[in-house]
Amino acid sequence: MPRAYVGLGANLGLREETLRRAVELLDATDHVDVLAVSELRETDPVGLVAQPRFLNGAAAIDTTLSARELLDTLLGVERTLGRVRSKRWGPRIVDLDLLLYGDEIVDEPGLRVPHPRLHERRFALEPLAELDPDLEIPGCGAVSKVLATLH
Repeated sequence: MPRAYVGLGANLGLREETLRRAVELLDATDHVDVLAVSELRETDPVGLVAQPRFLNGAAAIDTTLSARELLDTLLGVERTLGRVRSKRWGPRIVDLDLLLYGDEIVDEPGLRVPHPRLHERRFALEPLAELDPDLEIPGCGAVSKVLATLH
């Protein structure tokens, strides 16, 4: 059963409550077992910086869903919680990103795993390091070492 890691983020509304609800909905999904959730941390926006600060974290899950099925599940949870996709990198009520799916590398339309910018994003790497500092990012190395290279 693959161990997957999901990035959690929100910068609109009741951020912590929304992220906790997202984790509950994920855990209630058939074939998904949430094992651990990192602490949530305040982070500055990336890309479009003229927006509220984010609350970010990560969840470790075991799943028998394929990477594509898991992504579809994450998008469904986002919709359930009221996310409407409009502006890229814009404000959002909830953001669930499939960061890692076991040791698999997936590159297909609409799905890239590891997340293509994971190795550049402290707000995603820090929660992963909290969950498992020795976690390997395929093609990059241990999350703790990748994090140490960021400036």
